[in-house]
This record gives sequence, C-alpha cells and structure tokens, in this order.
Amino acid sequence: MVPGNKTQISEFILLGFSEEPALQPLLFGLFLSLYLITVVGNLLIILAVISDSHVHTPMYFFLSNLSFVDICFISTTIPKMLVNIQTQSKVISYEDCFTQIYFFLLFVQLDDFLLTVMSYDRYVAICHPLHYTVIMNARLCALLVLVSWMIGALNSLLQTLLALSLSFCTVLEIPHFFCEFEEVIQLACSDASLNKTMMYFAVGLLGGGPFAGICYSYSRIVSSIHRISSAHGKYKAFSTCASHLSVVSLFYCTALGVYFTPAVTHNSHSTVTASVMYTVVTPVLNPFIYSLRNKDIKRALRKFFRMATILEPIVLRRKKC
Repeated sequence: MVPGNKTQISEFILLGFSEEPALQPLLFGLFLSLYLITVVGNLLIILAVISDSHVHTPMYFFLSNLSFVDICFISTTIPKMLVNIQTQSKVISYEDCFTQIYFFLLFVQLDDFLLTVMSYDRYVAICHPLHYTVIMNARLCALLVLVSWMIGALNSLLQTLLALSLSFCTVLEIPHFFCEFEEVIQLACSDASLNKTMMYFAVGLLGGGPFAGICYSYSRIVSSIHRISSAHGKYKAFSTCASHLSVVSLFYCTALGVYFTPAVTHNSHSTVTASVMYTVVTPVLNPFIYSLRNKDIKRALRKFFRMATILEPIVLRRKKC
C-alpha cells in the first residue's frame, strides 16, 4: 500500500454499532439515558461528599475524584456519538479524533490509578487500622491523585504524539463508536510497529502494574479478614471492600480483555461490546454500587437533599426581590 500524505487527511468515519436506520432512535435514547444517569449520579456523589463533613475522609476523597473522572471519561465519547446519530453523520475530524484519543487515554488511566489508590486505602484501613489516619494523611492523598494525573497526562501525550506521526491512506473507517486508539493506528499505511510496541508496553506497565498492586492489597486484606475471629467482624471488614471490588472486577475484566485477547479471536462487534462495558456501563454503575450499600453516602445524600430543599425557597424569594 502506498503511503498517503497525512496532511491531506481531514476526517475519519466512525462506523458505530449499526447502520440500520430503525435502530438509530433506540441507540440514541439508550445512550442519552445512560449518559445523563452517569453525569447526574456521579455529580450527586461529589456534591454529597463536599456537603457532609462526616465523609471528609481519604476513602470518599478518592471516590469523589473517581466520580469526577467518570463524568469526564464518558463525556469524551458519548456526546460525539449522540451528535452523529442525531445528524445522521458518521464523520469525525482528524483533529477531533486525536483530541478524543488523548482524553480517552488520560481518563481510562486515571480510572485505573484511582481504583488502585482506593485498594491501597482499604488495605491500610483493614490491615493497619491504628495507623490509618497517620498513613493516609491529607498530603499523601493529594500527592497520590496528583501523581496519577501527571503519569496519565504524560503517557497520553506520548501515545497521541506518536500516533500523529503516522501516515494514513484512503481507508479511514473506524469500526467503533469513538476513535479507539488501537483501531486508529491499525488504519495507518506507514510503519506502526513502534506505536503498537509502546501501546502494549503502556498497557502492561500502567494497566498490569496497578492490577498487580490491587491483587496484592486484596491478598493482604483477605489474610487479615481471615484472622478476625467473629463472623460479624469479618462481614463488617469485607463490606467496606465489596463495592470497590465489584467495580475493579467489572473494569479490569472488560478493559484488559480488549487489549490482551489475541487478535485472531477479535471481531469488531465483540470489541465494541467489551468497550461499552468499561467506557459506559462501569461509569453508570459506579454511583449505584458505591451508594446503595453505603450508609455514609446515603446519609450524605439525604443531608444534601435536605439542604437543597431548605435553600430552594430562599433562592426563589431573592429572585422575586
């Protein structure tokens, strides 16, 4: 294949889920609903944590950061897909595609890092309860989040700049609902071996490394829980980890499955379905998983709604004046 001039490339085509016209309104309604649920649910968690001083703890500090990242994560892909469905267009510009790649990589890595930090928080809380407040101090919590953002931003920038150096030819159809990084570099007609090597290295290091850290944290947690004599104590200790473990399982089983499944077994439908699980379903479920069985979040939400109810008539009276 003869390389094309990459400066002539102005757009890509996102094939999405289906080309059936009858399915487009259904897809639009479904993903719009999921997007709104994600934004509202995660925003409520952030507001609840901010408004209630009882949940100003490391665990909920990380949870509010995870909720913010999930809002940004789903906002990177779904709004563009909804616009394309509404306008009956599958086009995304060259610049928008690589911007989407950068932010997608950034937020998926932040999700990964924050889940790892949260597992470390649970490890310290269960295995070293007497030293928890000393170890998980405000400075360390802020530093862990800052380092997560820095590593994510630098790796995303590196991967995106490498992809920008590729030349693309005439076949510019992406069998996905967003500019998925691996799918885009497979369209290149110039040598993409360095890009693929760096991609798998980053997935192994920045995906596999944190996953190993989570596994180690939970191995120590299980060992500590096993040494607790009472059944009630075991249940109480495990219940503090159940929500986080559910989210970790959902995120890693789908995300790592997309990148580590052999290419022979890949097809566009299975890849898109797996991507939906960790790009859409996980952010949607996070607020429910962390709030339905969490008494602290439930109490914080009730307090927030009470405050909103009290403040609403005051705001309305001021507007009338």
